[in-house]
Amino acid sequence: MQLAPFFPLLHKVLKPTFPDCLWVGNTASPTIALTFDDGPHSQHTPLLLEVLDRHQVPASFFWLGMCVQRSPEIAQRIWQSGHWIGLHGYTHQSFTRLTTQELQQNLTRTQETIAQVCEVDLAYVQQNIRDVRPPNGLFTPQILQNLQQWNYRPVMWSVVPEDWVRPGVDVVIERVLNQTCNGSLIVLHDGYHGGEDVAATVDRLIPTLLERGYQFVTVDRLWQQHTAIAAMTAHPAQVKLVNKGNDD
Repeated sequence: MQLAPFFPLLHKVLKPTFPDCLWVGNTASPTIALTFDDGPHSQHTPLLLEVLDRHQVPASFFWLGMCVQRSPEIAQRIWQSGHWIGLHGYTHQSFTRLTTQELQQNLTRTQETIAQVCEVDLAYVQQNIRDVRPPNGLFTPQILQNLQQWNYRPVMWSVVPEDWVRPGVDVVIERVLNQTCNGSLIVLHDGYHGGEDVAATVDRLIPTLLERGYQFVTVDRLWQQHTAIAAMTAHPAQVKLVNKGNDD
C-alpha cells in the first residue's frame, strides 16, 4: 500500500502537536528547501550534485554515518560545496528501537565520523551539525525531549512523495508539484532506496519550481524563519509596537 496520500494528512496532525520541530518555513514567503536523506551514495549522490551545481541550488543533506564512512570523497565534496548537513543516524535504524544511551551514542558517532572524514574540528561539527531527522519519521515525545536536551534540532517534513519505493520520476514530480507551497520542506532520497531516480527527478523539478516563483534555501534558513515566527507569536504586542513605529 502506498503511503504518499497519507503524508499530507499526517503533517496537518503532527505539525501543531509537536511545534518545536521544524515542519515548514514561513508560509508567507516563497522559500522552500530541498532535502535528501540516506546518503551519501557512491553512485547516486555525484549525479545529484551535478544537477544542483548546474542549477546553482543549495540543498540540505541528512547523512547516515555509515554512508559517510563508505563514501568519504563524496562527503567531502558536499561539505566543500557549502550544502547544509544534518544527521539521520549512524545506521538507518528507527530511533524508537534504541535506548536513550544508544540514541545519544548513535548521533555522537555520526558527528565524529563527519568530523573525521570532512577534516573538520569536532567541536565545530557538534556546534553546527545538529539538525536531526529521525529515520522513517518515527519518534516519541521523549525522543524529541532528549534531542533538544542534547542541543539537537529535530527536523521533519511537509512534502514526502514516497520516492523510496520508486513509483517513477513522473509520479514523484507530480506529487511534489501538487503539494509544494510557501515554506515547504521537501524530502527526497539519494541513498540505496530512491536514489536511482533522484538526479533525473531534481533536474526536472528545479526549473518548474523556479518558474512558479519559489526560491531554494537551506534547512538553516527555514529554522531562522521558524524562530522568527515563534517569537512574533509569543510577543504579539511587541510586533504591533514595531509595526506602528515603522508606520510613523
